[in-house]
Amino acid sequence: MAPSNAPATHLLIISDREPLAWVLENQRMAFPAGRTRASLSLDKSDEVLLYTTRGCFGNPTRDLGRIIGLATLTSEVSTLDEPVTFGERRFTEGCRLRVHGLAPFGDGVVLRDLVTDLQVFPDPRSWSARLRRASLKLPEADAALVKRELQPLLKPYDAVVGDYALQRR
Repeated sequence: MAPSNAPATHLLIISDREPLAWVLENQRMAFPAGRTRASLSLDKSDEVLLYTTRGCFGNPTRDLGRIIGLATLTSEVSTLDEPVTFGERRFTEGCRLRVHGLAPFGDGVVLRDLVTDLQVFPDPRSWSARLRRASLKLPEADAALVKRELQPLLKPYDAVVGDYALQRR
């Protein structure tokens, strides 16, 4: 059994293109007010898989929820000196991250295709309900499977981050 202080892997769930562009450009994550308890489950050195929901780019009938990147938290989650605001939502907690790689825009691991193989979704019929949060901790076996699928798609951060920033509008 792994030591309790071993880094964990989480899905960071991003549901809108403007916050996604901010996360990628700043290599930071912010968590909405009222989600402090969930955000505090993340620790410095934890690994994060960046997941964009079907609605992230404004067309949930066309787009698929995809895991698009791999990063590591480089700071603890703490209260932001200046909250970040997107639309009417205030994000009061945050942390820094280092993005190791991104899938080209429009690519990535389609999470729906892996649901029946992932322990984190005990009932595959209602899997999407577990994604109505800012982050979701993955069991080790799930993290290994997702990273195996994602690794061949990843490109260097600098090579593709600009393509995501162009989708901000």
